Amino acid sequence: MTLLTHRLDDELRRGFGLSLTEYEILVRLAESTEREMRMAALADSLCLSRSRITHTVARMEAAGLVERRASQQDGRGVVAVMTDGGEQRLQEASPSHVAAVREHLVDLVDPSDFRSLGRVMDAVSDALVAQNPDAEIR
Repeated sequence: MTLLTHRLDDELRRGFGLSLTEYEILVRLAESTEREMRMAALADSLCLSRSRITHTVARMEAAGLVERRASQQDGRGVVAVMTDGGEQRLQEASPSHVAAVREHLVDLVDPSDFRSLGRVMDAVSDALVAQNPDAEIR
């Protein structure tokens, strides 16, 4: 997993100036309502610490990919909002990233192995949730 993550990160950095984490942030924002998410929810969705998401979003903000604003819902929270520049970068990077995932993972594995892996991950997830049913699922 580490080798694959590093390869995908390296290809995004060299080709589009994005880390894999930054790419994932843009994907989450693109899939959300109004292209925005509360910073805490964004951190949770990526299993990142609040400080790491703050640092990464600040770097992305300096690059013009996102903006941070006060939440319009309650005025207390902070939301990250994808800019038009962020959307453009995501659209540019996505075809290459999808091709890289296919090349380095999907095309190398028999479909039956993915079904088996799905069953394994379901069993692991079910066991972890049963051990701590009150934990937040990210």
